[in-house]
Parts: sequence; structure tokens; C-alpha cells
Amino acid sequence: MFSGNEWIIVVIVAVLLFGGSQIPKLARSLGQAQKEFKKGIADGQAEDEDDTTDDPKSAGSKPTNRK
Repeated sequence: MFSGNEWIIVVIVAVLLFGGSQIPKLARSLGQAQKEFKKGIADGQAEDEDDTTDDPKSAGSKPTNRK
């Protein structure tokens, strides 16, 4: 993927674009977004499991793809 020198260049460009004080705020926002995304996926999976266990008729059938 990236080697050591490429990471240094990416960090320097990020500091120049966003400024030193904005980097921690940006990292915090990305971390919160990742946590919310993982929570949403877990909630969706739990909801799908609840849907299949609540309806005994559909217990043996294949789950449908929802969009």
C-alpha cells in the first residue's frame, strides 16, 4: 500500500491543507463517523435476525434482498 516515505508526504500535505489545529478535530470526526457506521451495521443485522425469527412461516425460506 503506502511505504514510509509516502506516509510522510501524506502527513505533510494534510498539515498544509488543514493546519495543525484542525487535524485532531478531523480525526475525531472520522472516529465518530466510523463508530456510528459500525453501530448502524450491527443494528441492521440485529433487525434482520429479528425479522426472520418473528415470522415462523419465513423461517425456512430464503431472506429477500431489500433496497
